[in-house]
Amino acid sequence: MIAETVCSAVSAAGLGIAVVTAYRKRFLSAARIAAYSLVPVGLVMTGVVGWAADTAFSPSAWAGFGVLGAAWALFSATRAVERRRGGTRKERRAAAASAQREAVAPTASAPSLGQGSRPAAQPKTAPRSAGAADDFSDIEAILKKHGI
Repeated sequence: MIAETVCSAVSAAGLGIAVVTAYRKRFLSAARIAAYSLVPVGLVMTGVVGWAADTAFSPSAWAGFGVLGAAWALFSATRAVERRRGGTRKERRAAAASAQREAVAPTASAPSLGQGSRPAAQPKTAPRSAGAADDFSDIEAILKKHGI
């Protein structure tokens, strides 16, 4: 009963403000204010206000909101753990299988980082003895290796 009275008073005040705004020749704003002020009366007439008032003072409704909050927290926690692990178990298996199939050189060993593994660098001022065709042969070999 009190909630309906408050909603009716808010609507009446909003319609009064809309009339004053329309008097000042701001018709678009007045129409918008009138629309907003009619919402509380519409909620009262549909029964939403009575339902909300009954729900707000019901302990079982608050317990239900608590259960929904706990469910949301569990969903969020499991999703966060999934993101840290890299997806679900099924997704991780599929990714590992596709990575093995699509490996560029699965039998290649890791490069050595030792001092003597690099060939001696040629000075930049020394001219190359081979022509430009030699440079492209390396590229062609790499492309053929990858099937391109």
